[in-house]
Amino acid sequence: MNRLATYAISVSIALTAAGVALAADAPAKSVTGNLEDSYCYGTMGAKGASHKMCAIRCAAKGIPVALVEKGTDKIYVLLPNKDESPLPDDVTHRMEDEVTVTGKEYSKGGANFLVVESVK
Repeated sequence: MNRLATYAISVSIALTAAGVALAADAPAKSVTGNLEDSYCYGTMGAKGASHKMCAIRCAAKGIPVALVEKGTDKIYVLLPNKDESPLPDDVTHRMEDEVTVTGKEYSKGGANFLVVESVK
């Protein structure tokens, strides 16, 4: 293998390792708020006890779940802790409830994400 190819592979490995390290170093955060299905909440403002069963069905079908932070109304899109996995049942079964979600926080392009580690 020539030096250019060796250099390219070394840079690729270093960048991959840096990306993994950055993801692992994301800050853990606990956020208290209400679990909402993002479609009904975002398009119609639907929320609350009367919307609970609809929100559970939407979350079970894969509609993104939003955690609306108490006091600030900041919205976090909840993500599973592993790629190609569903959200934990303790999220989908508690739609429209006030919960505290702890996980790693990420922000991209103005959107806020929280990788779910625990729900209380």
